[in-house]
Amino acid sequence: MAALALAGIFISLYLTLYKLGVIGELSCSIGSCETVNTSKWSRFLGLPVAAWGLLFYLDVFAIALIGTFQRFEDERIISIVLVAEAAVGVLFSAWLTYLELGVIHAICIWCVTSAVVVTLIFLVSVADLREIGTGSSLTPA
Repeated sequence: MAALALAGIFISLYLTLYKLGVIGELSCSIGSCETVNTSKWSRFLGLPVAAWGLLFYLDVFAIALIGTFQRFEDERIISIVLVAEAAVGVLFSAWLTYLELGVIHAICIWCVTSAVVVTLIFLVSVADLREIGTGSSLTPA
């Protein structure tokens, strides 16, 4: 899961740096990345959407790493938090994909790749939660 989050960090950092003007032009072999990333929908609550993605992926990465510590590896709460967070990420990505297809009428391959990554994080986190089962408590020992 941490590896997936790391991939998401790189994608969202790249898009955030573009949106902040650090990178002059996006490398986009498929779709219309510039159209999507310069649209009025590319900001949410005052921040670039990509920056929100960066915060999301950094948080998932940190929680996934914490979950690898021996003390927390069987703690159900880590898995529950990751499933909940990933579910929100999938819903947000679905909304953004709807905006791309239905409103902006352009696709950003980086955005689609990020949506795939967050969906994979969700699926892996659900599988992890199922694997832990009901054997662990919700509170630390």
